[in-house]
Amino acid sequence: MDFGDILAQWDEESKKSSKKQQQKGPQVSHKKANAPTKEEKEAMRQGYSYEQQMKADAKKEINPMEAWLRRYGTVDKDAVADEYNESLKMRSREYIRNMTPEARIDLHGLSRDEAWAKLNSFVGDCESRGLKKILIIHGKGNHSKTNDPVLSSMVKTFIEQDERLGSSGHPDRYMGGNGATWVILRNN
Repeated sequence: MDFGDILAQWDEESKKSSKKQQQKGPQVSHKKANAPTKEEKEAMRQGYSYEQQMKADAKKEINPMEAWLRRYGTVDKDAVADEYNESLKMRSREYIRNMTPEARIDLHGLSRDEAWAKLNSFVGDCESRGLKKILIIHGKGNHSKTNDPVLSSMVKTFIEQDERLGSSGHPDRYMGGNGATWVILRNN
């Protein structure tokens, strides 16, 4: 059975169900306008009216503190303070610069166009995941046929043109040195 057969079968079923609904006519409720509800019937069975029960419930006094809590709820001030401190920390440029990259991409061996496309999809993915800092490994250009490193200049141009990316720099030599670039995403 292919997709066309499934669609044909679905069309037949929907036609049959619409014909059945047309034959039945509109649905009408046969309940009387002022018929008692389930709660009212239960109250009458127990020997009191539903209105009496509602009046008795209304007269009950409630603790003022509980009434206030029901209306306004509670707030965990410690959690709010922690969130605020975390947001301040994330806004601090120095903290984000010293932060380790949350994702990395290696562009070694790619052409300029392939690297651009791969980098564009990588940044989009990182932005959708809410990451703050990424590392782009492009190499130092030791194997380039020309004296200019191809991917290094392409990455620099990409960062300058892409509005999703903020400040950037080179990490220490243990994370790639001049052969890598870290970038802060502006997703927040």
